[in-house]
Amino acid sequence: MDIKQMRYFLMLAHELNFGRAAEKLHITQPPLTRHIKALEDELGVALFVRTPKGAELTESGRALLEEVPNILALTQRAEERAQLAQEGFIGRLDVGFFSSGVLNAIPRILGGFHKRSPKVKIGLYNMTKAQQIVALRERRISIGFNRLVPDEEDLAVEVVLREPFLVALYKGHRLCAQDSVSLQDLDDEPMVVYPNAPLYGLGQEIAAAFRAEGVRFRVEQDSEDIVTCLALVASNFGVCITTQSAETLRLPNLVYKPLKSRALRDIELCCMYRRHDTSPILQAFLTQVRQFSAKD
Repeated sequence: MDIKQMRYFLMLAHELNFGRAAEKLHITQPPLTRHIKALEDELGVALFVRTPKGAELTESGRALLEEVPNILALTQRAEERAQLAQEGFIGRLDVGFFSSGVLNAIPRILGGFHKRSPKVKIGLYNMTKAQQIVALRERRISIGFNRLVPDEEDLAVEVVLREPFLVALYKGHRLCAQDSVSLQDLDDEPMVVYPNAPLYGLGQEIAAAFRAEGVRFRVEQDSEDIVTCLALVASNFGVCITTQSAETLRLPNLVYKPLKSRALRDIELCCMYRRHDTSPILQAFLTQVRQFSAKD
């Protein structure tokens, strides 16, 4: 019993007339008659009795009529789900991110994707850069977001946006009166910094910039978490060089100023994924990422 036979049966059961049923199916009457006869032969029962006015359902026909609409509805649902999966509209997407990355771009990208594909389950995992690379290779995540991503042969990397650097100051600091802050202004200034990580990251980038400009880099505190880092600044522990996305954290006693530096102009936020991953969900998400990048 195939789908076409069930559809033909259902139309005839509603019309109870071969001519009218064939017309609504946009076929001639002989093919309809052949399909109904083939269905009856396959099931080994009579489904219709011919009458002067058309046809009537037998008991077997009425029993089949109770089930066919459900079968056709399930079939249509299965077809639609298969098509949605192919287009990346249903399924699961596991995403690696880092703490300060959730302050601006990444939530906006995820929100746009969720609006487009609300039936896709999104898993979010806070990971270091090294952890993201391992998780991608182990297929525990499909895509990761990070900065200063190393060149890896098996991973593709795309730039999502470029962010300028900012200096976070506590209110009352002498540099709050300036429109911008240079690295020379931060010479021997107590700094709250991101610690050095196994893979080259923002902490190393900032330290290298101080060395390049011949400025003393004085570390007062370090913290892996951006919220803790800025909370320490707000508590007068020191100042911090961070990125524009951190500006969304409006903690009390905190002031942001643009950084002026030859070495620290801006920094890329990137996404990375397995180079030959053809997952429809990943491809749909990358489309969302690229649309975001084009706008920003």
